Amino acid sequence: MVTVLRHGALRVVIFKDDHSPAHMHVFGDGEAKIDISGPAPRLILSTMRRGELRRASALVAGHQAFLLDEWRKHHG
Repeated sequence: MVTVLRHGALRVVIFKDDHSPAHMHVFGDGEAKIDISGPAPRLILSTMRRGELRRASALVAGHQAFLLDEWRKHHG
């Protein structure tokens, strides 16, 4: 697991042995798995509260290009 971004209590990570499509795991008061392979991030699953999920989604959306570059560095 590689932490690629932190913001407040949120931590965005990539699992080195993960699978496609390109996605991020965001940890805060739970976990959100967000697909970043399309034109806009898409929620796959979440155990976060709504407010924390909104913050996590906004964080990923605001850094999508950077996060996709990080995914490619680790997964080709």
